[in-house]
Amino acid sequence: MPIRVALAGNQNCGKTTLFNQLTGSNQHVGNFPGVTVEKKEGLVRFSRDITVVDLPGIYSLSPYTAEEIVSRDFLVRERPDVILNIVDATNIERNLYLSLQLMTLGIPMVIALNMMDEVHSNGGTIDIPAMERELGLFVVPISAVKNEGIPELVERVRDASRGTSQCERRIDFCSGPVHKALHAITHIVEDSARIAGYTGRFAATKLIEGDPPLEAELALSAADRDIIKRIVREMETDLGTDREAAIADMRYVFIAKLVAATVTKREESREQARSVALDGVLTHRVFAIPVFLAVMTFIFYVTFGPVGSFVGDAFAAVVDGAISLASAGLESAGVHQWMRSLIVDGALTGVGSVLSFLPIIVILFFFLSLLEDTGYMARVAFVLDTLLRKIGLSGRSFVPLLVGFGCTVPAIMATRTLSSSRDRKMTILLAPFMSCSAKVPVYAVFCAAFFPAHAAVVMTALYFGGVLIAVASGFVLKLTVFRGNSVPFVLELPVYRLPSLKAVFFHLREKVRDFVVRAFTIIFIGSLAIWFLTNLDWTFSLVDDGSRSILASVGSLVAPVFTLNGFASWQSVAALVSGFAAKEAVISTLSVVLPGGIGSYFTPLGALSFLTFTLLYTPCVAAVAATRREMGSAKWTLAAIAFQTGIAWLASAAVYTVGQLLGF
Repeated sequence: MPIRVALAGNQNCGKTTLFNQLTGSNQHVGNFPGVTVEKKEGLVRFSRDITVVDLPGIYSLSPYTAEEIVSRDFLVRERPDVILNIVDATNIERNLYLSLQLMTLGIPMVIALNMMDEVHSNGGTIDIPAMERELGLFVVPISAVKNEGIPELVERVRDASRGTSQCERRIDFCSGPVHKALHAITHIVEDSARIAGYTGRFAATKLIEGDPPLEAELALSAADRDIIKRIVREMETDLGTDREAAIADMRYVFIAKLVAATVTKREESREQARSVALDGVLTHRVFAIPVFLAVMTFIFYVTFGPVGSFVGDAFAAVVDGAISLASAGLESAGVHQWMRSLIVDGALTGVGSVLSFLPIIVILFFFLSLLEDTGYMARVAFVLDTLLRKIGLSGRSFVPLLVGFGCTVPAIMATRTLSSSRDRKMTILLAPFMSCSAKVPVYAVFCAAFFPAHAAVVMTALYFGGVLIAVASGFVLKLTVFRGNSVPFVLELPVYRLPSLKAVFFHLREKVRDFVVRAFTIIFIGSLAIWFLTNLDWTFSLVDDGSRSILASVGSLVAPVFTLNGFASWQSVAALVSGFAAKEAVISTLSVVLPGGIGSYFTPLGALSFLTFTLLYTPCVAAVAATRREMGSAKWTLAAIAFQTGIAWLASAAVYTVGQLLGF
């Protein structure tokens, strides 16, 4: 019978690495039902009857963030056969806090002590049998990065699903007033909790902590609610502390005793000492931001400079060769000229112009994945907290903004992790100013045509220009629409670690897949549509001159709006409109409407102005849909489109005007 396993753990505990080791390529990505939080699920590659669901990284089961809600709802509603709890063995005290909460759910559980190789290399030991006895659970030492202990872990998961554990489950790790309160409330709510799908112990614990959604779900009588309040007040009086602190203290007291009895380790590991030394520079109040700028400039130089250009040009030559062969094949087969034009000039040229930039996408995200895997990006969030607070946000907003360099849609979705509605809306408005990967082909084509000797400099200026525009716009929003202060920012800084090449590979695979899928769906359909609009007039007759086409007549009406921007032509308008479907379509459209290339239609200054507008205006339809879903308001969505497009027009016009004044 298939076994369903929920993979749960704190952030930065190696959960993603373990998931990739377990599932290999047998995984797929989607969203949890009804929410935009990402869901990963896959079959264990050497045990195909076990399905693993990777839950979001969380620190508790309190219903405060989207991740916590999703994890709790999945565990309670879906009732997996086993919880596989990943615990960072180098930071075991904090990680076990979630473990104690998971135990109260009454679901068979196995604890995977990850990073045991680091514990041993630092002279530490953990008494696994003793920990199993104390917890009443299977505890398996592993190293997900080195693929050590994984087969045994899978066997313990199988044993747990069959209920063959030698240990009795233990959830009664409290004493004193908390023990008395928990047992009293458990008896009161046991029946109501069972009907709602919870264990009595979990419900009682959450009621003591203060969980209004759960209390409403249990539908307790007024008399029961009064009794519970009286029990909680009595516990608080006896302990001299509040209800949440009482439960937290109870857990940490048990964890401290468990760790003292089972764990031997040095005061400071080599990894911690190394991290402290590196943070002396990388989080320094003076050097941190210059170092970050230098790192990103180096990445852009490699990506868009000699290395990226060589690989990109070679791949583009292969794509162009394939298109030429297809064109020759169609011609030799006697296919009519207009059909050849549709297939070659419309579909193949449009899709090929985007696919030719696949190597650049791979190189860029390879470096970004390395930075993320080492733990450096968490430091950047910490460093930028001060800067972001000046524009009314906290360092927590850095994560969605950083995701925006990959794709604006998940960046907007990631704002659900922000606890303040004000911060969420403000971050959603600013996220599109980050240069998503879909804009890279546009930058690359224009830089190759107009700034070949300074491509890396222009690319860097565009990326950081988007950040500066976001900062300036955020400052204006703080003084006008979003007055007030951001919520406090608390961030765990993981120790620096060597990146896992396997994790980087999986990340790159997802990016490549998304890029190729977009090329053969949205870009393909858009290229065909642009071909028809460029080659047909309003009587649906083929035209020899694109200036008499449907697209030209519509674009000519809008083109005067961009007179001050330096690209007031119907071709540029057509490209920008198609870019609303997907930014890569800007290049595929220009390749269709400008068969002679962009060199004769733009001046270098006009090209820079066009790039500025492309950088800043509303990313795509998918981003608008995500904005509508997260904002929950059509009014706010329209305001976001108007705000972003207005900023893009002003910045583009400013670039062109200043450039003219300087004589460019």
